[in-house]
Amino acid sequence: MVINVSGLSAKELKSLIAQAEKQQAKVMTRPKAAAMRAKINKYVKDHGYTIEELYGSVSVASSETSKKRTGRKPAKSAGSKVAPKYRNPANPSETWSGRGRQPRWLAALVQKGKEPSEFLIK
Repeated sequence: MVINVSGLSAKELKSLIAQAEKQQAKVMTRPKAAAMRAKINKYVKDHGYTIEELYGSVSVASSETSKKRTGRKPAKSAGSKVAPKYRNPANPSETWSGRGRQPRWLAALVQKGKEPSEFLIK
């Protein structure tokens, strides 16, 4: 993080230094993260719970958090394969499912006046 202090007045610099020293004292006096985790884990265990029981697994919690942030549900079939519908006559190994953006080979043929239906796989 870069803070340009060259344009600050003496009063603004003094205020910035005071805020920085206050934040530094707070950071220096707080317990280390590992120690805090151990303390929390002990407290949870002493009361008969597990972290997973209270917060769920990491993957579930992160997907719920992202759902709350975006307001959208996660894709149910993300990464699922769909059977191809179109085949490139010049290179039969190139196919397209009809989903997403048209491949270059099909876009070029359509631009030349061909119909996409001509390349449907029977």
